[in-house]
Amino acid sequence: MFYKKSIEQLLLEAGASGEGHLRRSLSSFNLVALGIGAIIGAGLFSLTGIAAAENAGPAVTISFILAAVACAFAGLCYAEFASMIPVAGSAYTYSYATMGEFTAWIIGWDLVLEYALGAATVSVSWSRYLMEFLHKYNIAIPHQLAVSPWETVRLGDGTIIQGGYINLPAIFVVMLLSLVLMRGTKESARMNNVLVVVKVAVVLIFIALGWNHINPANYHPYIPENNGKFEHFGWTGISTGAAVVFFAFIGFDAVSTAAQEAKNPKKGMPIGILGSLVVCTILYVLFAHVMTGLVNYKDFAGDAKPAATAFAKTGYSFLQDALIIAILAGYTSVILVMLMGQSRVFYTMSKDGLLPRFFSSIHPKFATPWKTNVFFMFFVSIFAGFVPVSDLGHMVSIGTLFAFVLVCIGVMVMRGKLPHAVRPFRTPFVPFVPIMGIVVCVYLMYSLPVESWIRLFIWMALGIAIYFYYGRRHSKVRELVKEEDL
Repeated sequence: MFYKKSIEQLLLEAGASGEGHLRRSLSSFNLVALGIGAIIGAGLFSLTGIAAAENAGPAVTISFILAAVACAFAGLCYAEFASMIPVAGSAYTYSYATMGEFTAWIIGWDLVLEYALGAATVSVSWSRYLMEFLHKYNIAIPHQLAVSPWETVRLGDGTIIQGGYINLPAIFVVMLLSLVLMRGTKESARMNNVLVVVKVAVVLIFIALGWNHINPANYHPYIPENNGKFEHFGWTGISTGAAVVFFAFIGFDAVSTAAQEAKNPKKGMPIGILGSLVVCTILYVLFAHVMTGLVNYKDFAGDAKPAATAFAKTGYSFLQDALIIAILAGYTSVILVMLMGQSRVFYTMSKDGLLPRFFSSIHPKFATPWKTNVFFMFFVSIFAGFVPVSDLGHMVSIGTLFAFVLVCIGVMVMRGKLPHAVRPFRTPFVPFVPIMGIVVCVYLMYSLPVESWIRLFIWMALGIAIYFYYGRRHSKVRELVKEEDL
């Protein structure tokens, strides 16, 4: 359970090329765009309104800053690992090298929550914005086919949709982008670059045009008084809001999953991780400030498309459709990167023998793990079609925070065991930075609803059962150690 992969073995895997291996095709610009592509999405355009209405009020801007601080600590740790071990798999690979196979399995299974359910979360919000856009032109998708059975949706004109059968638009976008990913990483990156330019432009336009229409009365009280429950307003509500919007920052983690496809990972990975984090934090705080200034935070309750609701207050009705189209494009890039990240984690776990060889099968022409893409196309579609967006968002946040905690621990472990190993990027002020990363992430996990913890434990119990039934028996590292012992 505690066998580790050596740095030498990981670097050998990173240098492998040719048939059956991933192709190095991503530049530093592609990596930054990959991070921004994953970061600016549902967390900004959807969960911001939910966190303001239910947790922090206008002080959701402080929630974003708190979440960014946690990400900064974790991001510095990620950057060291990503430059040191430029292999696909993200936190899973780092844990395998520092804390052993069982911990690596736990984190790999946890990353399913982060990426697969992250893609599902964004696809549900994508569906909401699509419904809003079509509704304005009197094009109605039957609500039974556009809303999950346990969800209530309110459209911009006040129309209430109480539950349905399945969310087909969300399923459609997941399947479409899964097919794009099968075609190739370079092609997917080009598509992502275009979408990133579009959505950053939208965010900047929203901030610029919305700033002059802010109603200062909407900021009072800036920190609403706590109503007696831990997560509802006051300072505790701000911390819960930070845990909720933390989902918005997981994009820099997705950058590390593409390490094996970066042209110059030792330079490009730190730039991609930290660069995307800095850019998006600034945009997030400004965006949230304008949004809660345009509309009273209470009006965002149950609204999965708060950006469109807020922008309607500016009077620029002729830009409303363009805003929604651009947000749909932005969401598309998030789903694309999340699906890509998950497939790379499962690819790496399969290469290690912990999952069936099916998941590491590389397409002979496109050099992508296409069978894994097919699997997650159906897996993510199930959640996208039937689970409410708020439940998905909480599950993704707690899974991400757990992954960050293990990466911060891993940096300290690696510094102790391999102090002289080559580190193109070094996390500053160790052990202060990783310890602070652990403290802040654990605090944010504590701030999440109890239901999120229950779901996490159930999910982890299922993963542990699969490990002992299959992974432990087929581990390649275990087989290699046994051969060396003989």
